[in-house]
Amino acid sequence: MRTIICAVVVAAFALSAPQAAIAGNSADQGYFSMMGSYVDDDEPRGLEDAINGFAFDLGYGINDNWNVEAGVTLAGPKATLPGVTDEDHFGLEVDVQRVFRRGERFNPYLSAGVGHFRISRATEDKSGVSMSLGAGFFLDISNRVALRAEAKRRRDKALPDTRFDTLVNFGIMVPFGGISPKWVDSDGDGVEDGSDNCPNTRAGAKVDAFGCEIVAAVVPPRDSDGDGVIDDNDECPNTPRGAEVDDKGCELDDDGDGVVNRLDECPGTPAGVQVDIKGCEIKAEIRLEGVNFETNSDRLLPGATAILNDAAATLRKNPSIKVEVAGHTDSDGAAAYNEGLSSRRAQTVRDYLASNGVDASRMTVRGYGESQPIADNATAAGKAQNRRVVLRITDR
Repeated sequence: MRTIICAVVVAAFALSAPQAAIAGNSADQGYFSMMGSYVDDDEPRGLEDAINGFAFDLGYGINDNWNVEAGVTLAGPKATLPGVTDEDHFGLEVDVQRVFRRGERFNPYLSAGVGHFRISRATEDKSGVSMSLGAGFFLDISNRVALRAEAKRRRDKALPDTRFDTLVNFGIMVPFGGISPKWVDSDGDGVEDGSDNCPNTRAGAKVDAFGCEIVAAVVPPRDSDGDGVIDDNDECPNTPRGAEVDDKGCELDDDGDGVVNRLDECPGTPAGVQVDIKGCEIKAEIRLEGVNFETNSDRLLPGATAILNDAAATLRKNPSIKVEVAGHTDSDGAAAYNEGLSSRRAQTVRDYLASNGVDASRMTVRGYGESQPIADNATAAGKAQNRRVVLRITDR
């Protein structure tokens, strides 16, 4: 009965006290807590371990690191051994708490305390000094209350021999006093007033950790390729440095032949004329000057591939063109042999072009041997000119 009366009186006092704006314990703020206790009594006591007690505390936040509180513990453990009677325990203790993460919703703490402990039995009362060490936490759950939990190891000298009990307490904490707690967020920017350096931020504004509005830096528009047209408007974003461009960031092609001015070796080509990759008109045939072969072989000599790459690019640029790949030789050797050799060389050229993206169906192969010289076979220079492969336009 004494336990119940004490609990009612202390609870009534706490709930009638002025309420702070939120539950979190703050520096320079008082609080009250009430908790149920699970008591693990020292085994020699011969008492039941059970939820059989209460803890009531009045505390005060001295600063950001420390609380001090006075508390009352009440318990009524039942006897479990023959010859042992039921007991009432009463403890009065002053604790000092080292608080961590002050001002946040979750505040863990360590505690140490000293006090007076009394054991009441049917026939006698015993009392003595008690000391305790513990750990616990406060956790805000609304603007008026926080959860509190702790575990304590208590040592008492109420009996001739020292006893050690373990208490596990769980309950609520309610703040009181006129202090404006840190977790109030008056301007609704997500930063508590205690940490808000800009307390009147406009609604919806993005803020930094100090509650001040983040103002986007003015960043000049980017022009990655340096052509004078910003990236957002640049339809040709990788223009070479120094190239002339239009207002879309694309290189100029004044004659409209598909070859930009920078690469056009034949500027001013008439509209509609088919041109090669250098911007020059494609006439009856495409000469492959520099495409040479090993003696009496259809194997290409070094340097031929660069010329054939250009020819392949020209044919890809003009997909309607069909060609005859025509091979020619000089007059050295038998005519029949030369015809076969020229055909094999023409086939080598066709295969190379096909491997570089030219549709094989656009190309036919023919070897003319020595039958169509373009220079005098009596001279070495003339023979060199006659050993050739050309692309003759058969259809546009």
